[in-house]
Amino acid sequence: MKTRTRLTILFTLITATILLAFAAVIYYTAKENREKEFYGVLKKEVITKANLFLNASIDKKTLQDIYHNNRKILNEVEVAIYDTAFTLLYHDAVDIDVVKETKQMIDEINQKGEISFYQEDWQVIGLRYEFQGKNFIVTASAYDQYGYNKMDSLLRSCIIVFIISILVIYLAGRFFSKKAFEPVKEMAEKAANISATNLDLRLPDNGNKDELSELANTFNEMLNRLENSFDSQKSFVSNISHELRTPLAAIITELELSANKDRNITEYKSAIQNVLNDAKKLVRLSNSLLDLAKASYDPSEISFKPTRIDEVLLEARQQVQKASPDYKIDVHFAPEFLQEENDNQISVNGNEYLLKVAFVNFFENGCKFSADKRCTVSISFTQSTTYTPSFITLNFRDKGIGISEDDMKNIFMPFYRGDNKSFADGNGIGLSLTQKIITLHKGTITVLSAENQGTAFTVELPIVVGHSTTK
Repeated sequence: MKTRTRLTILFTLITATILLAFAAVIYYTAKENREKEFYGVLKKEVITKANLFLNASIDKKTLQDIYHNNRKILNEVEVAIYDTAFTLLYHDAVDIDVVKETKQMIDEINQKGEISFYQEDWQVIGLRYEFQGKNFIVTASAYDQYGYNKMDSLLRSCIIVFIISILVIYLAGRFFSKKAFEPVKEMAEKAANISATNLDLRLPDNGNKDELSELANTFNEMLNRLENSFDSQKSFVSNISHELRTPLAAIITELELSANKDRNITEYKSAIQNVLNDAKKLVRLSNSLLDLAKASYDPSEISFKPTRIDEVLLEARQQVQKASPDYKIDVHFAPEFLQEENDNQISVNGNEYLLKVAFVNFFENGCKFSADKRCTVSISFTQSTTYTPSFITLNFRDKGIGISEDDMKNIFMPFYRGDNKSFADGNGIGLSLTQKIITLHKGTITVLSAENQGTAFTVELPIVVGHSTTK
C-alpha cells in the first residue's frame, strides 16, 4: 500500500472516530434532554389534574371525558390520584391503567416525595401532593410519541451526515495527499534519472524550510559527495595509470633495446640497473598505494590501541636509514618528555603501522629535498589544562629547498608534484597519505615553509586517556 493511500485511510479513520464520538455526544445529550423535558411536562400535568380534582372539585366524569376525547388526537397523560392508604380517588382510565400502581409504590412515593421511572417506553412520574393538610399520591404516565419521533429523525440525520462526511473526507484526503506528495513524486522521478554518468543533476528545492526541502538538500549534499568521490576516483585512476605507464614503458624500452642488439657486459649491467631502478619505483608506488588504501578505510575497521610515540618514531628512523644510509635523522626529546614515567603520558590511541608510515614519509621528504640529507624531529607536550598534557607535538624540520606559495595549497593533494619534482623523484602520494593517517588519529598537521630556507611540519596527536602502564 502506498504511503499516500495509507495516510488517506488513516486520516479518514481518525476523522471518522472524532465525528462518531461527536455524533454520539449530541445524540446522548438530546436523549437526556427529551427525557428531562417530558418528565417536566408530566409533573405539570400531575399538578394541574390534582388541582382540578381536589381544589376545583371538578367531577370525575368530566375529567375522564376530557381525557378520552384528547386521547383520540394526541398522547394524553394518564393520571391517577390516591390517598396515603392506597385508596383510589380518581383515575383517567382504569380500563387502560398503564402504571398499575401498588401499595409498595404508593408508600415509596409518600416517603420520597417524588419518583420517576419507565414502564416499557412509557414515562411515569409519582408525586406527593398536599391539599388541606392531607397528603395525596398522584401518578402520571404518557408515551412521548413526538419526542421519540424527533430522536429517530436525529439518529437518521446523524447516520446520513456521518456517511456523507466520511466520503467527503476520504475524497478530500485523496486530493490533498496527492497535492502534498507531488513534490515527493517529482523528486523520485528526478532521482530515477540520476546515474553515474550524470551525477551533476540535482533534486528540485521548493525554497521552503520544510521537511521536503531538507530531504532535497540532504540528498543533493550526498550527490555532491558522490560526484566529488567519482571525480577523485577518476583522477586517481588517471594518475595511477600515468605513474605506472612511465616506469613500465622505460622497462619495456630498456629490455627491447637489450634484446635487439648485442652489448658488452658493462652495457648489460647498466640496462639491468636501469630496469631495477624502475622496478623499485613500481614497488614504492605499489606500497604507497596500499598504504593509501589502508588509510582510507573506515576508522571502525582499523585496529587502534595505546601506542608509544617514541618507539614508533625510532623504528621509523631505523627503517629510513636502513633503506638510505646517507640520510641523517636527529630526534630531540623535550626534558619533560624524558621525565614522564607512565606510558599514558607518551602514548596515543593509534595504529602503529600507519603512524610509522606517516613518520617515514616526513623523514624521507625532509632528507631527499635537503642538500645535507638531514631531517630533525623534536617531541614535546602541549597542555590544554594547567597540570595535564593533552597532546604530543612532533615538529619535523629540514633546511632544504622549501615549498613555493603556489605549491603550498596543493601539497596534500594525491599525485600532486610541485616545482621541486626536478630535485628528487617521487609519486606525489606521501603527503596526502600522511595527512589521511594523522586525520584518522584525530590529530592535526600544519606546515611552514620558505623557498631555499627549509620546511617545518608540526603534528599534534591526542594523548591516550585511561592507559597507565609503567615503563
